[in-house]
Amino acid sequence: MAIDLRKWSLMICLSLLVLQVPGVTPGLAQTSTPSYQVFAFNDLGMHCYDSDFSVAAVLPPYNVVRAQVLLKGQHPQFLDPAQVKLSYRAVADPTGSINRTSVNKTNFWTYVQDLFGVTLAVDVGVKGYRMPGSANRAQLMAEYDPQMRWFGAEGIPITAFDDAGVRNTLPLMQVRAQDKATGTLLSSLKTVVPASDEMNCSNCHVTGGIAANQATVSRHGLTRPWSANPDLGLQTKENVLILHDGINRTSLTANQPVLCASCHYSAALDLAGQGPQGAQAGKPQLSHAIHTRHGKTIDNALPDAAHPAIIAANNTNACYQCHPGQVTKCLRGAMATANISCQGCHGGMLAVGGFYNLRTTGQPRQPWKDLPKCQSCHTGDAVSHAGKALVLRQAYVTSDPAATPRNAANKRFAEENNTLYRFSLGHNGVACQSCHGSPHAEWPTRNGTNDNIAARQIQGHTGPIIECASCHGNNLPRTINGPHGLHNINDPNWYDGGHESFAENNRDNCRACHGQRGEGTALSKVAAARVLQSEGQHSLAKGTPVSCNLCHENPL
Repeated sequence: MAIDLRKWSLMICLSLLVLQVPGVTPGLAQTSTPSYQVFAFNDLGMHCYDSDFSVAAVLPPYNVVRAQVLLKGQHPQFLDPAQVKLSYRAVADPTGSINRTSVNKTNFWTYVQDLFGVTLAVDVGVKGYRMPGSANRAQLMAEYDPQMRWFGAEGIPITAFDDAGVRNTLPLMQVRAQDKATGTLLSSLKTVVPASDEMNCSNCHVTGGIAANQATVSRHGLTRPWSANPDLGLQTKENVLILHDGINRTSLTANQPVLCASCHYSAALDLAGQGPQGAQAGKPQLSHAIHTRHGKTIDNALPDAAHPAIIAANNTNACYQCHPGQVTKCLRGAMATANISCQGCHGGMLAVGGFYNLRTTGQPRQPWKDLPKCQSCHTGDAVSHAGKALVLRQAYVTSDPAATPRNAANKRFAEENNTLYRFSLGHNGVACQSCHGSPHAEWPTRNGTNDNIAARQIQGHTGPIIECASCHGNNLPRTINGPHGLHNINDPNWYDGGHESFAENNRDNCRACHGQRGEGTALSKVAAARVLQSEGQHSLAKGTPVSCNLCHENPL
């Protein structure tokens, strides 16, 4: 049972002709120029794939890398394919782990024809992009979106195991920008290309578990015995098919391998953006079916205090039962370091499953489209924001069972209108992800992850890209027109006597981040240790709020 991707075959064949970058020798060190900066990021912060494809599959190995390239200056310029070519290749992380090839790491290519209707060479993904291979040959990022002004490589078939067979779900690729005419390396960046095969239903569906026991047989009148496969992963998948067949009168067990999305539409696999087709019509979307069923009781009723949901916990570990996972811990960015759970942004199982209608649209949540927003918690600045706290810890009001994302009145930290964070552009067209990192991996990420490497490479420390020199070099005049209304950062031309005229002309600009009286707020914390020379020398530890009375007697 497959989704037919044969319409992509011509594109794949053409891609294979152009994806390898000529003139780049594997392992050859090249020095980039400080006049350029490449920003690279993954679109989701984590990509899941099945650990085995012989029985059933949810997702293939499929990763997305995007990148923007700037010529630095007072007015930075975006570079396009007429000026620059971008490529990716594997690079070792600080532990020495490197992931150049997916050969012998998955059985995906054995079953890709049955599942997806295409024939692919090993190390080639469903959209034609390759792994660099054992020779680590640079692969061209052949896509370019002129509206987003970013280059892309969609469908890189990376796995969660490095070339030594060691699990590494956060491997690194080096994205390289080269002059189109000369091949000179202009800039490069190490970015995480995450992958995990921890999608796991065995907590309940292994034989003898709560969803594969005699009580389940009696409840649904099943006639087929539970799987006795010695491989617990395969046993679990076989039991899921047995249960599905018994409840829905399907014949999945007899038609392995099964692609779940062949019947239950998933936007993640709708490469052409066509919506539900064929057997998918009239059936619940995959996300709706899975989340709603597991958000109800074992008897498929709404849960209450006496009758808990199948997955009842309201914390990140509940999500890690299926999403990656107890090992990967894919929620690792700024929300994780602030101890905000998955539910704080997304809501509970029934909310994610679209069981309740959103307050904004009056319709069920659409998977992959109706998602939480930055502005839902970052509702404004120190002068104007929703609620008592400057930054909220839940993206929706507690009384709303649909967890409808909050829309802020103050748009200082909002995405573009009706646009997800991962597709939003901010300061003069720079992608939000270029400065803040990938979803679920916003800088700073949890200690010990590889994600922080890119931020340190760009600006010398982790956290959102805040150093003006990252894009402007040292040529930026005094301004308050930076991202989100920022002034010059870490610039003596600003803090050593240059900012008074700005403060005197419009004190509210200062109050927005430094507080009503200039007392300092979370928005004025220094992103790294600083030494400021202004009416004396002031040494500030990272995270210290900058207040007016650090240097002056009078607050705003």
